[in-house]
Amino acid sequence: LLHWNPRYQIITLCFLATLTAYVERTGFSIAYTGMAKTAGLSESVKGTVLSAFYWGYALSQIPGGMAAQRYGGDVMLSLSFALWATASLLTPGTADSVRAIILARVCVGVAQGFLIPAVHTVLSAWVPPTERARAVSLTTSGMYLGSALAMQALPAVAAAFGPASLLRLSGALGLAWLLTWRASLATLGRRPPSIPVSSSGPADDGKGFAPGSRGRPGATPWRAMLRSPAVWAIVANNFTFHYAFYVLMNWIPTYFDKVLGADLSTMGAAKTLPYLTMFAASNAGGWAGDWLINTRRAGVAAGRKAVNSAGGISNTAGTLAGVIGVAATGVLLEGAGGAGVLAGWYAALAVAASLCLAGSLIFLWHARGERLFGGDATRL
Repeated sequence: LLHWNPRYQIITLCFLATLTAYVERTGFSIAYTGMAKTAGLSESVKGTVLSAFYWGYALSQIPGGMAAQRYGGDVMLSLSFALWATASLLTPGTADSVRAIILARVCVGVAQGFLIPAVHTVLSAWVPPTERARAVSLTTSGMYLGSALAMQALPAVAAAFGPASLLRLSGALGLAWLLTWRASLATLGRRPPSIPVSSSGPADDGKGFAPGSRGRPGATPWRAMLRSPAVWAIVANNFTFHYAFYVLMNWIPTYFDKVLGADLSTMGAAKTLPYLTMFAASNAGGWAGDWLINTRRAGVAAGRKAVNSAGGISNTAGTLAGVIGVAATGVLLEGAGGAGVLAGWYAALAVAASLCLAGSLIFLWHARGERLFGGDATRL
């Protein structure tokens, strides 16, 4: 990495950051599924533990974005990895330590809540607007590739060394990324060296996007945003997508075990297909977005503070979907009772599918392609 173009090095490290974080998340669901089965825990208890991560994650989304703007995305990325890797290493390796595990997962959630706002702050400093959509899409796609890699590789590790080994492995991977990140920053510096923070240039758009920038491009139009159907369409779409995604990520190991009677460690690539599909679609969307901007079929979005604030609301909604969806799935599975295992899964998956359909319809009806916020806003 040390000999690459600095901008591409930063993008690659941000991609690896999201990948590593999602290896940890998916790895915990695999580990705790095995631990809970050994301890004989109920599905509702398991759902509570699996959803604990999102309690902390929801709390730190907006504060994490504010801290990234104030102290720098690079600082918050370092803090995020230092905290969640340590919490992962200290997580108890027995499923019956429910309270301690819940506390550890809340801590991991708080720490990982800093991740996405920090990544966006770093990318806005280093990546020109004409390349930013694909850079953001690439780093976002690390979530899906990380989940796919975890589903493919970690069940075999758990089978060989025990479920608790995944907690230690995830923590070690987090610390390894942190050391690489700090070494790279020592070489590159905290912002593109050839572009002053206050001047116009390809990487900061002339508006002070560098880490720690405190420029004020204008007040956030909260009232207009909260009255905009388009904003709420994005919020609804993000909630419904993440409801299904987080249910999939946290409960698919249980589904394979109890419904298919399959051992994840011996299955082939089929278990990774949902994540690989999302990985491909995310990157395709980023390339399409940059193509639209570069060919002037669409403009670079104005009203940066409005966009960031709407994104914070939307991402918080997606996180609440994790809190609700992961816990509710455990209740639905346990509540099926005498109706059988399949009945519980039909109910859980039907809820997720129905929400996705509703979110898509709301988005198609209310979303807008034109500029909504900024000096030349034309429609709300």
